[in-house]
Amino acid sequence: MIELIIKRQNGLEQVALTDNGKLVEWYENSDETKKKKLEGNIYLSTVTDILPGIQAAFVDIGENKKAFIHLKDVVPQVDEKKEKLNPKLDINNVLKVKDNILVQVKKDAVETKGARVSTHISIPSKYIVYMPNTTIVTISQKIEDQNRRKELIKLISENIPKGNGAIVRTSAIDASDEQILDDISKVIIKWKEIKKKVSSCKNSPKLIAQSEDIQEKIITDLACKGLEKIIVNEENEYEKIKKCIETQNCNVKVELEKEKDILDKYDIKKQIEKIKNRKIWLNCGGFVTIDKTEALTAIDVNTGKFTGKKDLEKTIFKVNKEATIQIAKELRLRDIGGIIIIDYIDMKNKENKDIIESLLKENLKKDRAKTQVEGFTRLNLMELTRKCICGPKEQN
Repeated sequence: MIELIIKRQNGLEQVALTDNGKLVEWYENSDETKKKKLEGNIYLSTVTDILPGIQAAFVDIGENKKAFIHLKDVVPQVDEKKEKLNPKLDINNVLKVKDNILVQVKKDAVETKGARVSTHISIPSKYIVYMPNTTIVTISQKIEDQNRRKELIKLISENIPKGNGAIVRTSAIDASDEQILDDISKVIIKWKEIKKKVSSCKNSPKLIAQSEDIQEKIITDLACKGLEKIIVNEENEYEKIKKCIETQNCNVKVELEKEKDILDKYDIKKQIEKIKNRKIWLNCGGFVTIDKTEALTAIDVNTGKFTGKKDLEKTIFKVNKEATIQIAKELRLRDIGGIIIIDYIDMKNKENKDIIESLLKENLKKDRAKTQVEGFTRLNLMELTRKCICGPKEQN
């Protein structure tokens, strides 16, 4: 049973997603931190500075820091696997100071840098991510059935307006044609409303559309895929969630519980405390450590108390195998994003390495975030990337 628990108190929002009582996703944000998170927001911006040396520009989106946009995020979007950016293009021929352009935040601001933005707008819905003004139609790598992939691409391509593109989401795999077509209609209406706001906007910079918050994202992704109950402790949030559920046309029970601390359910508080631990013990006696740096997240696997019997390679493989399953869980639970390096215990057997890589990919399929496993390097380090669900975390 999948349940979503949302607690709001004293300007702090805590969101727990549980599967049969086990915490699988956890998000915590203050109202102040939420205001700083701009990723996904769409703005009518004003170009303030052109930077020809790096083929980029600064634009004003109405926030404290100017946002940064690169030339490739201004020109029409192309499929980088098939087509490269024309090296003769010049930012000065594409943008001018005081130009007004519609942009979307692709990466939040950090302490030293403003937000990264793009004119390539993407609007997520239940079954697709709609991409106006591009002809790219692609599909989630998690949909592996080749026949289903062809069916979905054909259906989407034939039913979105000409000159627009989309990414088919994993959730579309079990959806009917009618459900997908209905979803396409809804997201096209959203885009038309955005264009209407832009055309009626007299001043820039201006926020045109705000991205979904984390609970709305979870509902969009899981409302018709196993989510059975949502428990909320605050009345305004309860009404907001009920409206969100109504738009999904799914049977999800929403409950308001004011009387007690809803995070006491399933001993969630104890599970939350474990997320703060750097070291995670495995059932076999080995352990994993997780260390975040500014550039990447380093994960180290150790045999710990587990010494095995006679065969060293089997001992190492057993620890690495159990660690792989746990690491996939921790990445989702802690919402770790960016570059991730896993230092497994060295394996001599190539077949064992291949099994570990396949096991990691298989377990990451349970993650709603986009992940890309690059495989083992020459130094026997596993490289992968993951996109945060909730965006950059506030540093403690």
